[in-house]
Amino acid sequence: MRIVVLFNLREGVDEAAYQAWAKATDIPVVNGLASIASFSVHQVTGVLGSDAKSPYQYIEVIDVADMDQFGQDVATETMKRISAEFQTFADNPTFLTTQDLA
Repeated sequence: MRIVVLFNLREGVDEAAYQAWAKATDIPVVNGLASIASFSVHQVTGVLGSDAKSPYQYIEVIDVADMDQFGQDVATETMKRISAEFQTFADNPTFLTTQDLA
């Protein structure tokens, strides 16, 4: 399963601080989980073919290899801490679950 997370930073959050945390903590910890095939964080740079502002600043893509293990992984104290830290940066993130069409 792939989970896509769309979010903006909370008002007043220092973008450099978020990016440093994502690179040093979030990305390596989540990629180290047994249930994760891959995890990446992307800064949105624009809307293709338009000068319009994107509704989101960041996108996370989480490829989960084992949903049962994922449930166990996110229940650990480490992931509870990571999740709480993420919530201090992200303003009302939207977590979308997906399935492949083919």
